[in-house]
Amino acid sequence: MNLLIMGRPGAGKGTQAEYIKEYYKVLHISTGDMFRKAIADGTKLGLEAKSYMDKGALVPDSVTIGVVRERLSCADVKEQGFLLDGFPRTLEQAEALTEILKDNNLKLDAVLDVNVDVDVITKRMVGRRVCKECKKTYNIVFDKSIKDKCPSCGGDLYQRTDDNEETVVNRLNVYEKQTAPVLNYYAKQNILKTVNGDQSVDKVFSDIKSVLGE
Repeated sequence: MNLLIMGRPGAGKGTQAEYIKEYYKVLHISTGDMFRKAIADGTKLGLEAKSYMDKGALVPDSVTIGVVRERLSCADVKEQGFLLDGFPRTLEQAEALTEILKDNNLKLDAVLDVNVDVDVITKRMVGRRVCKECKKTYNIVFDKSIKDKCPSCGGDLYQRTDDNEETVVNRLNVYEKQTAPVLNYYAKQNILKTVNGDQSVDKVFSDIKSVLGE
């Protein structure tokens, strides 16, 4: 099974990706994974990507698409199937992915959109607190009993710098601008499957299994 998972920042894609990987026994391939593998393998594209990453710059589309092409041509992809996470982010990348899959005699079985309303996402991310000691994550909006100490180990809780409201709103705006056309692209191919991400983790996964025909 070959899958693509999408959703707004903070929608819970990472958690669901882990569930999907374990249940369907597919490769979970993220853009970060692809870059790390290409760099570790010392490929030309991997070294080029590293030159941008080392400077803190965005890796250009041409390099990113090349790294994806390298990864999806590997034998383990055809043997196990994959869950692609973090790519494509733009319509141009989606069109490139179509060509890459075609060239490798692969096809997407489904594109999963874990959908959570913007207001809920904002509350989730702005209210998120992380323990400095044990790294557990809490949310002061949804659990009013959480204050400034970790209930598990007593460590100090802090807010990540990218969880302030201004940054969260900007990230969501970028997602809407770039990614709405990608969702439409897959909807026209009749492979877009939308699930309600504003539920318990287990219920979201149950819905994912349902839309995938379980």
